[in-house]
Order: sequence, then C-alpha cells, then structure tokens
Amino acid sequence: MLSITSQYLARFRRLDAGDGTPVLLPVTGAQRRFALVRAMDPAGRPDLVPMFFAFPRGTVDPVRLTAAANRLAARHPVLRARPTVLRGAPVLRLEPPQVPVIQEVCAPGEDAAAVLRRAMGRWAPDGSPLRLFLVPDGPEGTEEVLAVVLDHSVCDGQSLARIVEELGTAYDAGPGADGPSPAEVAAELNAYRHAVLRQLDAEERAGAPEAMAYWGERLRTVREQAPAARPEPLSPGAPPSGSAALRMPAPSGGASFPELLNACRAAVAVLYGAGHVVPLGYPWGGRPAGAAPVVGCFLNTVVFPTATGEEPDAAATAAAWWDDLDHAATPFDAVVHAARAAGSGWRGGLDGMLTVDDARRQPPLRLGAVTGREIHVDGRAVRGPFAVSVTQGPELRLRMVWDRAVLADGTAERAFTALADSLRASAPTPV
Repeated sequence: MLSITSQYLARFRRLDAGDGTPVLLPVTGAQRRFALVRAMDPAGRPDLVPMFFAFPRGTVDPVRLTAAANRLAARHPVLRARPTVLRGAPVLRLEPPQVPVIQEVCAPGEDAAAVLRRAMGRWAPDGSPLRLFLVPDGPEGTEEVLAVVLDHSVCDGQSLARIVEELGTAYDAGPGADGPSPAEVAAELNAYRHAVLRQLDAEERAGAPEAMAYWGERLRTVREQAPAARPEPLSPGAPPSGSAALRMPAPSGGASFPELLNACRAAVAVLYGAGHVVPLGYPWGGRPAGAAPVVGCFLNTVVFPTATGEEPDAAATAAAWWDDLDHAATPFDAVVHAARAAGSGWRGGLDGMLTVDDARRQPPLRLGAVTGREIHVDGRAVRGPFAVSVTQGPELRLRMVWDRAVLADGTAERAFTALADSLRASAPTPV
C-alpha cells in the first residue's frame, strides 16, 4: 500500500504537467499539517508566527518598508505563494508579490497590543502569507510597534532569521532600488522546488511500514485530554489567552530536551491529573541534506506521548526520545493514521506544544540606522490548550501561554510553577 507521501507525490506529478500553466509548488508534510489544522478549525484560523519590534515613533518609513517587503517576497517564492487545493492535492500557487504594510491606530484607551491582537484575529486566509502591521503605542506613546507576521505554513525558525536580516538589508537599499533579477528569481525558485522535493523523498522513506508500526505502537494509548470549554464566558474585552514567563540561570550546556519534556510532563499532570497519556507536540528537523537554506517550512511536528501520574525518569525519557528521533521524519498526517490504525481514538489534536530556540539565532531587526527592540504581545489567540517556549542562552527564558476558554488562569499558573520547579530540580547548579 502506498504511503500518504507517495500518494501525494503521485497526485502532484499529475498536476505539474509543465505545459505553461501557472507555477505550482508541492508542499511538505509540515505544510500539509497546517492545512489540515486550518480545515479542522471551526473558524478556519491559520497558524500565525508574529515577531514584534518597538521603534522610536516616526522612524519607520511605510513606503520604504513596503518596497523592501515586496523585494523580499519577489526573491523567495514561498512568500508570494497562495495555498490551494487542486484536484484533491494541496499545492502552492505562485502570485506576484503583494505584501501589505497595514497602518493601524489605537482607539481611546487602547495600546498597540490590543490593536495587534484584533488585527491578527481578523487575518483572512487568502492573501499574502507575509504581512506587516505598524501601530503607534497609544496616543501619547513615544514608540511604535512593527509586527512582522507570517503564516506558519511558510516559515520555521531558520526562515525567520533570514527574513529579518534580508528585510533590513532591503530597507536600507531604499524604495527605488531594483528588485532581484529574473535570473535570481529563477535560481531561488529552482532551489526551493529542489529542497521541497528532497524533503518529500525523505518523508516518503520515513513512511515505510516499519515506521508506521513504530508510531502505531508508540501512540496507541494516546487520547486528547483537554477539558471542554469553560462554561463561564470571558469578560468583554478580556484577552483570549493567558501567559506566564520566568528567567532562570541556565545549567552548563543548557537544559537537555528530555529535561524539558519531563518539565512539560509536570505541567501536564497539574492540568489534566494522573492516569492519562497526553499528546505533546514539538517541532523538529531542518533542511534535507544537499538542499539550499531556502525560506520555507521544513519542520515536522513530532508527537511525544506524555504519561501523567508516573515518576519522571530522565533516562527512560531520553531513551524514548532518541528512539522517536530515529522516526522523526514520518509526516504528521501519516503518524495520525498509524495511531488510529493501532486503535487510538486520537484525531491529531495536540494538548500542548513545546518549542525551543537558541538566543543566538534571534537577530534584531535593523531598519536604516535604528535597531528595533523585540517585544512580546501577550493575550493573542492560541491554537491548543497550552504551549511552552524555551529560549536557551546565558539564561533560560521560559514562557507558557494557554487558552483561557479552556484552562483557568490559576490552574495554568500552577502548571507553569510545576514546570519551572522540575527544571530547577533537574539542574540545581547554575553556571
């Protein structure tokens, strides 16, 4: 029986006839997952990846910024592509670059965070996958906030660093600068297509029967555990999500990934109680061997079955995680299929997400002679019940966000405390 990736590649090859029709690009398993999640969402919400930068008020030139963003999208095909489904196959269709720079204003009593939450909440799925929002931070504020927002189906962490760097370079060139030459555009398009096809080849191999058997057994007992939505509605104007953040000394060499998984297990035990096997997801992967470092989404989402009520065993967690990494290229939709075929009732929803970043891979955005200060905008809508982000560097920066329609703030805050306590216990001696 053909794997999910094999079936997709066969359908795509029938579409891509090379007869002069508009250019179509295949999508990776990670991109198929985002399309699936959006299709399952009652409101059709996309997954968005925003970066927020505060600049002194009046220093960002919107005309210059628009020109820079469109030159960036002209160079990178995925930034001017539109997701579509053609004869049952999800693909990306190339369009001319049309990156909007949307200038918003604050209503009386509002700040930039409230305006940006509202702007991203009304994100229309058709349109540019890259959009920029510029908002003065209140009528008397001395700063303005620039939000660089991408549909997650076109970016990963490696892409974000390149986008920030190249957007600043294009801004420095000024609005009258030439865009990339036709030869440069063609070379980047070929590099992107080559990278995606190599990724799909790897995913096809990773969907072999032995991998499907592995994930079927690994996830056979998984069930989504998120409780039903809280009966009491949020108060009018209340942000849809809560958040908690903490900085702590980093252990020598940073916190290991198994330690982070065990810390998430401690949080899950507070949120859902003992006796459950909760699906926790984390992004993993990179560009396939031999592929250029193109902008695009190449990270698979790997599922870690997090058993609650068990005493965390660092060695057992590490061993299971290493085994998972041997099968980490199996596409998410194939993993869900394997779990269901093995008897799980899991439909692909994730109760939690864990992301880990390196502080050294987060370059600042510099526009002209001014460097933006990266900030957080809390209270944005989140996809699942909770998500944890960890930034490794001279210190550990922990952040947890949660859906307030599902989890009470007090419960989530206790879960965050359990997560932090677990990390302190695993590495009690800071550098």
